[in-house]
Amino acid sequence: MKNEKYDYLIVGSGLFGATFAYRATKADKKCLVIDKRPQLGGNVYCENVEGINVHKYGAHIFHTNNKQVWNFVNSIVEFNRYTNSPIANYKGKLYNLPFNMNTFYQMWGVTTPAEAQAKIDEQKAAAVAALNGREPANLEEQALTLVGKDIFEKLIKEYTEKQWGRNCKDLPAFIIKRLPVRLVFDNNYFNDRYQGIPIGGYNKLIDGLLEGVETRTGVDFFAEYKDNWRNIADKLVYTGAIDEYFDYKLGKLDWRTVSFKTRIENTPDYQGNAVVNYTSHDQPFTRIIEHKHFEMFGQTVYDCPKTVVSEEYSTEYKDGMEPYYPVNDSRNNALADEYRKLASAEKDVVFGGRLAQYKYYDMAPIIEQVLCLSNV
Repeated sequence: MKNEKYDYLIVGSGLFGATFAYRATKADKKCLVIDKRPQLGGNVYCENVEGINVHKYGAHIFHTNNKQVWNFVNSIVEFNRYTNSPIANYKGKLYNLPFNMNTFYQMWGVTTPAEAQAKIDEQKAAAVAALNGREPANLEEQALTLVGKDIFEKLIKEYTEKQWGRNCKDLPAFIIKRLPVRLVFDNNYFNDRYQGIPIGGYNKLIDGLLEGVETRTGVDFFAEYKDNWRNIADKLVYTGAIDEYFDYKLGKLDWRTVSFKTRIENTPDYQGNAVVNYTSHDQPFTRIIEHKHFEMFGQTVYDCPKTVVSEEYSTEYKDGMEPYYPVNDSRNNALADEYRKLASAEKDVVFGGRLAQYKYYDMAPIIEQVLCLSNV
């Protein structure tokens, strides 16, 4: 008879950890989920303010083409019909996103797909000619060859520089391998068949996934469990930063992080849209999120007399901050590969999620990964 109390110790209660705990529990495994934050849910955690579910760690919009994943999350909580249709504000002028016929009309006054394509081709040709036969050497050159000068300068250049904290000429070309150009009047950002937000907020999803699972918050894995976890569990599921797990012994990986300035506005509708990107350097923030528009539509927007908005700021990660996005340059990719080799040799440890794999994932692929695991 084994001495271990749990089958799995799961570090982190975000989507990977919570979905893993759900599957393992259904398979009659005993799990303990720990999280260093004071609440469960990782970055999808919502805070209720003035009756509005505020996405505390940034906008999270669920989208997928995978019917199995969509049916799975809807079996936990019903999702609404939210469609992501962001707006770009460049020096006070508004453009629809993603790049589509509305954008091209706003940019050039063109009204047909043929006119838009001709304008794009003309600007792309100028960028390709400037390269004089060589491959694009950086993100700026790559983007110019994909969409041309006008769209690049107004909707990509300064926004990207705010996101990455680097000049577009200093960013690698592969960051923008392609830019979707749609010659239709459709502002739906995602092409995925299924899209929405959990009715009642993401906490409903996390609570459903973790129902019946033992959880502990405000717990530091490294201070309390790292050295002795095998005494209390057969296996470990780790969703924190991969370099931290190995005590940074190969060096530290770089991350980008985001911070938010959230405030209540005494109006039922502040900007008329959930997400407005600010694409010039005139504003230090990258976008403003108005949270009620994720879940309130039509008259219900005005039945709620106040609104909550968050300005989002992108910054370089420093110790003590929350890591958000991997920096996918050659140095970090090579270092991450070395850490992944160490991870693959760790006995009875599953490394899951964005931080533990040093890869940027949307929410649906994270859940898909867990649903496809054969050893839960």
